[in-house]
Amino acid sequence: MNVSKGELVTRNSYHNDILFRVIHTTEDHVLLHGEDVRLAADADPEDLQIVEKRDLERYRKKEKEKEDYSYRLFRQDYQLMKEKREYESTEGYHQDSSYFQIPARVLHLDGDRLYLKKCIDVYQRIGLQVHGVHLSEKDMPLEIAGLVRKIQPDIIIITGHDAYSRNKGMKSDISAYRHSKFFAETVREARQVVPHLDQLVIFAGACQSHFESLIRAGANFASSPSRINIHALDPVYIAAKIAYTPFMEKVSVWEALRNTMTGAKGLGGVETRGLLRTGMPYLKEEETEEY
Repeated sequence: MNVSKGELVTRNSYHNDILFRVIHTTEDHVLLHGEDVRLAADADPEDLQIVEKRDLERYRKKEKEKEDYSYRLFRQDYQLMKEKREYESTEGYHQDSSYFQIPARVLHLDGDRLYLKKCIDVYQRIGLQVHGVHLSEKDMPLEIAGLVRKIQPDIIIITGHDAYSRNKGMKSDISAYRHSKFFAETVREARQVVPHLDQLVIFAGACQSHFESLIRAGANFASSPSRINIHALDPVYIAAKIAYTPFMEKVSVWEALRNTMTGAKGLGGVETRGLLRTGMPYLKEEETEEY
């Protein structure tokens, strides 16, 4: 079958279960990237099926329902956290609720330009400051230290595409993964700049990534404990949970994963402090005096 770069396809040998975007083609080989999951895959052109418009619309509708459901769960969590902050900042609503917040800064490195745009849209929708950078996974270890010093983020997302290949080795062998070693190197380089896990929170990984290596390298959260696929937006919701939790409170791994679309089989990590700082009083411009 002849396919072109950018076309949307599925694989017959995998029961057409995942929607892929064609990234590169040769006469006998096609490189695919998952359209909604962070999976990279190699395929024989004859194994591919081009997705018809009717099927694509049905798929898009189903994916949007999943994404909207996760967003609603996050908004519910956010509202509860906001009400709790207001209660504590006003001593049980006995004082004027004139407080301000210092939000967390997110640095998001992504190996997929389209995923990066999709993630930035969600960051903006939930009110987080984000600096997005598109880099190939191989270049991330070379660039991360300079970016950390320049941006001074509170949270780093290191993601893109990945895949485990049993032809290259056992699941315990990091060399059997497409990009896990680059993600791990990037985490280690970031930790050379900011070693403390609560001063810089790091998420690293993509579909089927070598979870243990990423955690050992210094990530707070990573994928994929059960070597399954993760959704493109999962790292955003982990970042949001940490960013909107007060810094005096810890976030359990379960709380961080609760609003993701993949859950504990695809994502994991260690207990981490929140990053939101609340201050007071907040004086509106007309209330301030000139001296």
